[in-house]
Amino acid sequence: MNPEQAIAESTSRFEAYVGELTSVIGHPERVRPLNDYCTGLLVTDGRRSVEPIAAMTAPATTSVQHQKLLHFVANSPWADKPMLAKVHGMVLPAIVRREPIQVWIIDDTSFPKSGSKSVGVQHQYCGELGKQANCQVAVTLSIANHHASLPIAYRLYLPREWAKDKARRKKARIPKEISFKTKPEIALEQIGAAVAAGVPRAPVLKDASYGVNAKLRAGITALGLTYAAGITPTIMVRRVLARGELGKRMSVKSVALRMPKHAWRTIRWRDGTNEKLESRFARVRVRTAPIRGAASRGEETLLIEWPENKTEPTKYWLTTVDKEMPFRELVDLVKMRWRIERDYLDMKQEVGFGHYEGRSWPGFHHHGTLCIAVYGFLISERERIPPSAPGCAWGVKKPAISDSYRPRGSPAPDPTSRSRLDRNAPLSFDERNRTSTRQMSVLWGATQEKEASSLMTQYN
Repeated sequence: MNPEQAIAESTSRFEAYVGELTSVIGHPERVRPLNDYCTGLLVTDGRRSVEPIAAMTAPATTSVQHQKLLHFVANSPWADKPMLAKVHGMVLPAIVRREPIQVWIIDDTSFPKSGSKSVGVQHQYCGELGKQANCQVAVTLSIANHHASLPIAYRLYLPREWAKDKARRKKARIPKEISFKTKPEIALEQIGAAVAAGVPRAPVLKDASYGVNAKLRAGITALGLTYAAGITPTIMVRRVLARGELGKRMSVKSVALRMPKHAWRTIRWRDGTNEKLESRFARVRVRTAPIRGAASRGEETLLIEWPENKTEPTKYWLTTVDKEMPFRELVDLVKMRWRIERDYLDMKQEVGFGHYEGRSWPGFHHHGTLCIAVYGFLISERERIPPSAPGCAWGVKKPAISDSYRPRGSPAPDPTSRSRLDRNAPLSFDERNRTSTRQMSVLWGATQEKEASSLMTQYN
């Protein structure tokens, strides 16, 4: 396929995709701003806040366009949940083309801020910077399999100080029904809404910041879902012994240190770019302490990772998935959490997920929702590329992200280059994930102003 044909076909698919989104924004006067904002998120180079998007989509009338887009994203009363549901419905067929949804993933992502006026901003742990800093934090729920993933719920964490401050709430236009909720409480609400909406069920993955919350684990179980929850070494459990008897109450680290040598197995869960991703694991049946006022907890599997080159175990999980699940499948399942980190990285670098400069609750969520919508389109385009086929433009290998990769606690990577790609050079799956959005931006002419202007005329 020549470049002109690729651009034309991609443009047509994008027009159809955004056209479907117009069905959930209400007033017909919002159709054009929706088109322009989504297009701007896709093709604007550099920062994707309202002003650069306006300059890209209407260079001759930037000031007027800026006001229109600012009103659409910050003030227009369209609802985020129906938009996210629409995106989920359109993108899901592409995600499950090769395999069903394997997991749901809950996590949060942070956006550093220098001031104090943006809604929800507070000095708190900022995963992007790896330290306490001024930032906003949003909780997400994603669906995922080995080939793709997509956030289906997105909500700002509103600190207690903000929730109680009537003046700040009014200025930031925080809805009256929004009260203080912890991040695990927000996550459980999102999971409950997904269950009610009929999202294909799968085990819920979460890291230790959510996994140590016993009420969240119990809530997930009450919704009829299983989970694989990262936990800290100090969580107390009792081993399930022969005939169902319980051992002495001790920390999961103590359990790990007492495991016999034959209990440990070296398991490879994925092939990386430069190395095989494998480690030592052990699993054992345990019971945790019941929550006050709740029914007694059932048995769970404690999964432990202890790499050969480490002096003590490094990771722990509690899981309620089928205890007969093959060991390698269980390890593969818990390791799928890397996908949420890839989502956050791609959305921040490629569609401006953290670039919104407004201060209001509606604007923060509208921008995030539209970024997820554009990211959903990119996922659909990525899934059009077969994993391997004769004559395929991209040679694709198996997934190749080391489990040690984790933006939380490390500096944000430099913005990705938008130089032309060599379409004949083979890409690993990792490189394909990292560059797929850049490939789309190239197709859309983001590297050359002349191409971008040509594309814009199709909307003028």
